[in-house]
Amino acid sequence: MAEHDGALDRRDLLRRATTLMAGVAAGGVRAAQAQQAALGSADLFPDFKAAKVQTSGATINVVSGGQGPPLLLLHGHPQSHAEWHKVAPLFAREFTVVAADLRGYGDSSKPADGVNHAGYSKRAMAQDQVEVMAHFGFDRFAVVGHDRGGRVTHRMLLDHSDRVTKAAVIDIVPTHKVYHNVTKELATAYYHWFFLIQPAPFPETVVARSLESFVRQGSSTPAAYAEYLRCFRDPATIHAACEDYRAGASIDLEHDEADMNRKIACPLLVLWAEKGAMHRLFDVLATWRERASDVRGKALPGSHFLPEELPDQTHAELRAFLRS
Repeated sequence: MAEHDGALDRRDLLRRATTLMAGVAAGGVRAAQAQQAALGSADLFPDFKAAKVQTSGATINVVSGGQGPPLLLLHGHPQSHAEWHKVAPLFAREFTVVAADLRGYGDSSKPADGVNHAGYSKRAMAQDQVEVMAHFGFDRFAVVGHDRGGRVTHRMLLDHSDRVTKAAVIDIVPTHKVYHNVTKELATAYYHWFFLIQPAPFPETVVARSLESFVRQGSSTPAAYAEYLRCFRDPATIHAACEDYRAGASIDLEHDEADMNRKIACPLLVLWAEKGAMHRLFDVLATWRERASDVRGKALPGSHFLPEELPDQTHAELRAFLRS
């Protein structure tokens, strides 16, 4: 299966490269980049529809497809909705799937930083996604968030508890828990948390100068990597991603501390990577039981990027939870 998937990814990259070169010949670099942007979602999500949804604070890029109960998928860093290209089609057999780019990422807009990085608070990001689902006619829905998307999911469960029926987070513990349990091992494993929060333009400059290596850490499939790299070639995306982390170390902590006595009300599934740092550093399930009333979960035998590395197993665990 892995070799078969690799062959598909190589064919995908060849097709994308051919289209890009054709664009260069026909209309120059800008035209080719526009073609590549349009191609990205269509190529990775062939049976989904792409759209831009205007929210009160941003323009959010989404793909949607399938039929059945609504399901929102939120990606991590340094990724985009392309993270879900192996999992979303499986869900589309039974759910109406909306896979969205968080504000600042992918082809979503890059709002202003705001006071104390409020423009990239998880509160603002969660508000975007609630409005996206309302745009599609869904006042209540299930949500799955990986990495940064999991942090947005956590905030959504506190700010919009009436909107979420069930939720799952993948390979995270709450941000507040991370920052209040810093050890040498944690700082080594999550060095980027402390690097990206440094004042602009230092981290932005370093990331831009080593972009391919930096982005490659966020993908296990060539097709998705090409899409992430395309998006991060925009300096505004690099800055927005840094703002996401700066918000995590500032205004998000303020919001978290104000809600420390509140528990997530809806059923919560927690999946984490057996080969990942969270598994070594925290009792993940016990940590989430401090913050939620109805929690279940398990480790899966992969590393951090489970939706790409173990799509079938990740889908199976999520599906069993969502259909229960």
